[in-house]
Parts: sequence; C-alpha cells; structure tokens
Amino acid sequence: MSGVRVLVGTRKGAFILTSDNARKKWNVNGPHFAGWEIYHVKGSPADPNRIYVSQTSGWFGQIIQRSDDGGKTWFQPGLKPGEPTTNPQGMPMGESNRFKYDTSPSGKPLTTHQWYDGTQHPWEFKRVWHLEPSPNDPNTVYAGVEDAAIFRTTDGGASWQELAGLRGHGTGPQWAPGAGGMGLHTILIDPNNPKRIFVAISSAGAFRSEDGGQNWRPINKGLKSEYIPDPNAEVGHCVHRIAMHPSRPNTLFMQKHWDVLRTDDSGDSWHEVSGNLPTDFGFVIDVHAHEPETIYVVPIKSDSEHYPMDGKLRVYRSRTGGTQWEALTNGLPQSDCYVNVLRDAMCVDTLTPCGVYFGTTGGQVYASSDAGDSWAPIVRDLPAVLSVEVQKLP
Repeated sequence: MSGVRVLVGTRKGAFILTSDNARKKWNVNGPHFAGWEIYHVKGSPADPNRIYVSQTSGWFGQIIQRSDDGGKTWFQPGLKPGEPTTNPQGMPMGESNRFKYDTSPSGKPLTTHQWYDGTQHPWEFKRVWHLEPSPNDPNTVYAGVEDAAIFRTTDGGASWQELAGLRGHGTGPQWAPGAGGMGLHTILIDPNNPKRIFVAISSAGAFRSEDGGQNWRPINKGLKSEYIPDPNAEVGHCVHRIAMHPSRPNTLFMQKHWDVLRTDDSGDSWHEVSGNLPTDFGFVIDVHAHEPETIYVVPIKSDSEHYPMDGKLRVYRSRTGGTQWEALTNGLPQSDCYVNVLRDAMCVDTLTPCGVYFGTTGGQVYASSDAGDSWAPIVRDLPAVLSVEVQKLP
C-alpha cells in the first residue's frame, strides 16, 4: 500500500501505525516484543520493508531485531543454525556480546571515562540508544550505544564493529554521563557524502567525522554551559539532539540542555537561535521536509521539571531558521498536561504537505498532516514513548 508507516518504540514494546496518504485514519499494530524497552525502531531508506529494532532489558541484555517484511515477522540477525533464541524461562537471549568495545585503537588503551564525581570508571556496554541505517544500503547500519560509542554493521546486523576512533579521541577520558546515562543518541549521515557523519553524546557534545567514522573531531565551538567553568571547553556539553535538512547538510540545528542553536559551517561554529521561546530547555528538534529554514521544538519547563510550561503542550515552529517562533496548539491539550517528549520521539515525513509526529511519556502519539498547523492523536495510552520514526511507503 502507498502511505506512511510510523514506528514507535516504548518502555513496554514496539508499535507500528499505518495510514494512507491522507493520514487521517490509522491502523495500530502491536505490541511487538511486549514488556521490553524498545529504545529505537527505524526503517531503511533503501528498502521500506527492512526495519531494525533495539530491544533492551536490564535482566536479559541487548538484542537487535530485524524485519524484512515491514514488521510482520522478526528475527535476530547473526544467530547460528540451531542456536537457541530463548533461555530456559522462554525469554529472548541477549546479544550484548556482539557489541564489543575495541579497547586499543591505534595501540592506545581506552579503559576509562569520567564519572559525575570526577573519578574514572571503566567503559561498560549497556544498551543501544539509536540505530541509523545507511541511506543507500539496507545492510549497513550505525548504532549509538551507552556507554558512548558508535558501531557499524555491514551484514544486516549479524555482526558489529566499533568505530573506535571516536572513543580514541583524546577527550574520551573527560566524557561524563548525563542524567539519563552517557548515550550516543544522534547519528546524522551527510546524504551527499556518506563518509561525513555527525554524532551527539550526552554529555560530551557533538563530533564530526570526514572519513566514515575512523577519525573524529569535537564540534562544540560556541556552545555555552553554566556548569562548565571553561567557556572554551572542547567537550562536556550536554547536547540533546541535532537535526539536518538533506538539501543543506552543512546547516545543523541543535537542542541543547539549555539553548537552541544552529550552525551553517558543519559545526565549526554555533550560535543561539532560541529567540522568543518561553523556555529553551527541551529534548527534540526536527526540520520540515521541504522547507530547510522551518524547524520544530517542544519546550519543557526546566531541567528539573520535565513537563510543558503551565501544563500546556505546545510545539513551537520557526519559519526563519530560529529566533522567531510561533506556538502550535490546535488539537493539543492546553491544560493539565504534564508529559515529556524525549529526544528521539519526533520525526517528519516527506509527503506534501509535510507530516510531523511526536510521542509523549504519557503514551500519546500526535500527528499533524499540515506541517504543524493542526494536531490529532493517532493513539493514546501506550506505554511511555521513547522513539518515533516514519517511513513513506511506495
């Protein structure tokens, strides 16, 4: 069918929402992997039937699931013939051993990173926060993990190799976790140059590679953080999310712990565009599919009060690339609403007009089929939403 498929990861499973191009009526399918934390679900731009899932449990570890038929069936890539998929209790077997940190890239040991109190702790693999399939090859996927590192598979998830130059950057021992952990949560690939990759880590900052992930440099000039005494600190900033429009890969937009920022030189320098936002704290940021100067954020009251100002859920849109913002409220609750919108829980589709989607910690997924002018809930009362992605179906 033609239309759109919205992929939702929650605290207790994954859900697949489908609609035609009108995006008015939705079919809800799920939960898949019920009871598991699904940090991210994302489809391949090169093959709409290929979907990858990060399935996580504190008891049973990390699993990568894959579908080759649009989410109808799933399997764990890389399992050997006859290898059990469940333990004696019937729960899926974890695959964390397939993600192994390289502790000595270029002959330099990578053994520790900084903790909250300034002491050094060993790197520990905990979970996969983000999956970013290649724009051109359905078998190539990048994974951002906690503790912060980037991995890549070129065989559809059967095996993973760390791109250890990131942790091997000289600043690695200075990285410290944010309140939610030290996760690599954003991966952006330049559509014109697949060797150029941008990542963001909480709370280390943003980094760029020009050689396919072998070498990296921090790109945090212009970021200001009150909790960092050195205004020129190379790393340590708590970046929440970065967004890019594919037509202008040198222009990036950032939602930081505080501040909304932009760069027009691939991250070499940033400047603030928070403008008239009621608060510039938030987690998500995204860009209109057809208007590279139109961006969306969801302001949250503060870093200690993770809910909308005055209990009013409002998406803010700027048509000028920042600084000038308008509140989008039509169809959104404007009283007694105290949900949060997490960093991977907003996306846009490529239809005309552009569709915008976001999910909340209250289990609602909202959709706008008119670029944000009006909103309606696709579904309510899901578990807390961790991620929302969308695919255009051919």
